Amino acid sequence: MVLEQVKAAITGAASGLGFAVAQRLIREGALVSLLDVQDEKGAAAVASLGERAHYLRTDVTSEEGVAGSLSAAAQAMGGLNAVISCAGILGAGRVLGKQGAMPLSQFETTIRVNLIGSFNVAKAGAQIMQSNQPGSDGERGIIVSTASIAAYEGQIGQAAYAASKGGVVGMTLPMARELARFGIRVVAIAPGIFMTPMAGNMPDEVKASLEAMVPFPARLGDPAEFADAVCFVLQNRYMNGTVLRLDGAARMPAK
Repeated sequence: MVLEQVKAAITGAASGLGFAVAQRLIREGALVSLLDVQDEKGAAAVASLGERAHYLRTDVTSEEGVAGSLSAAAQAMGGLNAVISCAGILGAGRVLGKQGAMPLSQFETTIRVNLIGSFNVAKAGAQIMQSNQPGSDGERGIIVSTASIAAYEGQIGQAAYAASKGGVVGMTLPMARELARFGIRVVAIAPGIFMTPMAGNMPDEVKASLEAMVPFPARLGDPAEFADAVCFVLQNRYMNGTVLRLDGAARMPAK
């Protein structure tokens, strides 16, 4: 996929990894729809990105809301050939904490945002992209989801988060196999510890301890590096049905 021909809808795009992807794609000449629930940040993001970007308030847990936003995005951009899910929450908490067992609502919320949200975006995007004109090798579009290395090495206190990201990993291959007949690729990226707004408020000692977990380079990931990975996936048409780890060789300890 030629980046300047990309017409992408990105969730969680008002900040963090999603905004970094939007910035990079805009620089490459793409059209971008930013989907988020942070209206002020969304407006500021669009103002900084220019006329090839626009914002749509979208709750990824809403099936109808996601479908409506992607339809509106396709109309605004004159098409849709990439959906990129970056919306997510940490949902940290122990199964048995000091206050007792984790409320089921906390687990459910994490699953709804991280996993069901990604599925809502994937299926609504595929619904639209199946009607695209195929490229030279039959490609009509691509779905990129954000997993996490916690899907493989979830730490104590990450049961809900690891389950949600493990679900993203688990659905990538079967969706890629199913959507192959439409020429739609499905890929997930599993980032390690990145310097996002979720990590930005950490005390220096916590940040230093996280950096020490990364063999090389021994630092937190730069969101621009995540955007580089997304662009690689978009351009490499043989990349399909797989999960790409992006973690500086980090493997998370138990806690």
